Amino acid sequence: MTTLNASRRQALRLAGGAALAGAAASAAASPSAAAPSYRPGRYRATPLLDVPARHLVNRFSYGITPELAAEVRAAGGHLAWFDRQLASAYDGAADDLCDWWPDLHLDAPTLWAKNLSGERYGWQVMRSYARRVMMRRMTSPRQALEVMTEFWETHFHVPIYADNVFVFRTDYGQTIRAHALGRFEDLLAAAVLHPAMLFYLGASTSTKSHPNENLGRELLELHTVGIGNHTEDDVKDSARILTGFTLDHYKTWAPTYASANHATGPVRVLGFSDDNAAPDGRDLTRRYLSYLARHPGTARRIATKLAVAFVSDTPSAALVDQLAAVYLDHDTEIVPVLRALVRSAEFARAVDAKVRDADRDVVATYRLLGVQVAPPTSELSAANQVFFQASALGLAPLTWPRPDGRPLRNEAWCSPTRALASMSLHWSMACASWPTTDVAFRPYAAWLPAGSTPQFGDLVDHLSRLLLHRPASATLVKSCVEITGITARTGLHRRAALAAWDWSRLLGAVLDSPDFYQY
Repeated sequence: MTTLNASRRQALRLAGGAALAGAAASAAASPSAAAPSYRPGRYRATPLLDVPARHLVNRFSYGITPELAAEVRAAGGHLAWFDRQLASAYDGAADDLCDWWPDLHLDAPTLWAKNLSGERYGWQVMRSYARRVMMRRMTSPRQALEVMTEFWETHFHVPIYADNVFVFRTDYGQTIRAHALGRFEDLLAAAVLHPAMLFYLGASTSTKSHPNENLGRELLELHTVGIGNHTEDDVKDSARILTGFTLDHYKTWAPTYASANHATGPVRVLGFSDDNAAPDGRDLTRRYLSYLARHPGTARRIATKLAVAFVSDTPSAALVDQLAAVYLDHDTEIVPVLRALVRSAEFARAVDAKVRDADRDVVATYRLLGVQVAPPTSELSAANQVFFQASALGLAPLTWPRPDGRPLRNEAWCSPTRALASMSLHWSMACASWPTTDVAFRPYAAWLPAGSTPQFGDLVDHLSRLLLHRPASATLVKSCVEITGITARTGLHRRAALAAWDWSRLLGAVLDSPDFYQY
């Protein structure tokens, strides 16, 4: 992992494990550097996906479970599986997954009234929303849809704790999810003109006499062409175009259009021009958003963000150009761009180039350990605790405070503090010590391989194949030997203690390995 410098690597080792820093070191280490006693076993009876399949499925899922691996094989391979994941238009399937928080079905006036009375505060509703998002990622069979929903919810970021946005934020997330695999033009209009976005960036109070430039600016800088590709005059006219969209603030919260607030008069933004004579600017706004969606600058920005998120932190200009061309050639459709991305040579070379962020770490830990979560009955329930588990790793879900969305590049997630927090998470989950309410952990016996009892080194390989879909490395074997005190050649029948204290240490060591953090 090139984003970590030498001092950080040393800090991680001193903290108790190479973890994130070892992701780079293990790749560079030569086989001869491993002590012979740590030579990995090979337990081939436990199947694993090959490297290309592991690579693609890890990028477009939240962790490869045995069930997901079987689904990939049944589909005829990873590319066929991915095409199936993308093929179905959004139809509301799986919307009721983990639908355990009744607040999320209340309308804006009801939510506002409950907040005012103290019966249910907005921050509590938003915490419920984030929990449902995490649980959907954990359980949904449409993993690519959930991954792309997260991508776009980051791109069009509205923090769940922004002032009073809670009255619209659940519907906003659902709106993005419904367009996550459609056309960017449709997604752009749905997100930018949604009451949550209008309210968050002040456009719902923008008038012709006092245009609020926040949304007009972020539409250009964040949502479409990007910083440095427009002028301040573009921002001003962008804001004027968007005037008129408003809400019945703090009463019914109903979205309306007020022609009296719309700033008329000629406008020009990035080559888009209009005399803007009509008092109703809704048609003008939609034509303006359509123009921005098809702008070459937007194509490059979307292509770049997709490449950074799913290929590497430093995608080549050639890949960005290729994806931007696909985007424009297919009328801003997202699916053709994704298909081209995963079939590119650069994607194939980018194995293990990304690092799991806080949300992915928590969700993958649950998925890989086979943890079953039941509907919550209290604040201590696992379905509610996932929010705090992600928060402990550095960022609570959907709470990044600025409109630019949480970081996509590795550097933000590669600190000693994050490594220690992840180790704590993995240890508590491996020990089944937190959470303990409304949750079921996989029993010890279920982890043992079928058939003959192997040596300890073979067991490590079995777990590496099962949890990480890769053969065990000498580095992983050494970690497991040192943390349990069991030599690689020890037969399991001689170490009954493995079923108790040592077993949790073993699972924790596998999750703390660089091979877990890289995906």
